[in-house]
Amino acid sequence: MSSIKQFQVTFDCAEPERVARFWCEVLGYVVPPPPEGFASWDDFDRSLPPERQGAAFACGDPSGVGPRLFFQRVPEGKVVKNRVHLDVRVGTGLVGAERLAALEAESKRLVALGAVQERVLLADEYNESCIVMRDVEGNEFCLD
Repeated sequence: MSSIKQFQVTFDCAEPERVARFWCEVLGYVVPPPPEGFASWDDFDRSLPPERQGAAFACGDPSGVGPRLFFQRVPEGKVVKNRVHLDVRVGTGLVGAERLAALEAESKRLVALGAVQERVLLADEYNESCIVMRDVEGNEFCLD
C-alpha cells in the first residue's frame, strides 16, 4: 500500500476569496496563477455560471512544502467550535517571556488583518503557551 504525502486543508466559509487572502497573509502563502487562457482569477470567475462565481478559492505555500488551502462557499454559517483547527507555529525555539512576546506580537499583526484574539493560555505542565484566535469568519486557530 502506498503512503499519501500530500493533502489540502479545506475551509467551509461564506466568502472564499476573503478568507483565503487572510490566510495568505497569516502564512505567507500565495494565490496560484489563473488557469491558462485567463489573465486573472476575476476573468476566470466571470466565465463560470452565476451560481459558481465566487464559490471557491485556493492558495499554497510558495516553497511547495506546506499543504494547499482550499476555501469553498457553503450556505450555512459557522455554529459550533471547529473540530479541526490550524496551529500556527510562531514562537518555536523561544521560551518564557520571549516566546510569549513573539506570540503577542503575531497576535497584534493578525488582529490588524481582521482576526480576533479569544484568550491567552499560559504554559502548564502539559502544554506550552498559546493564543486562541479566530479568523475573519470566526474559525478558531491557535498561535503557538
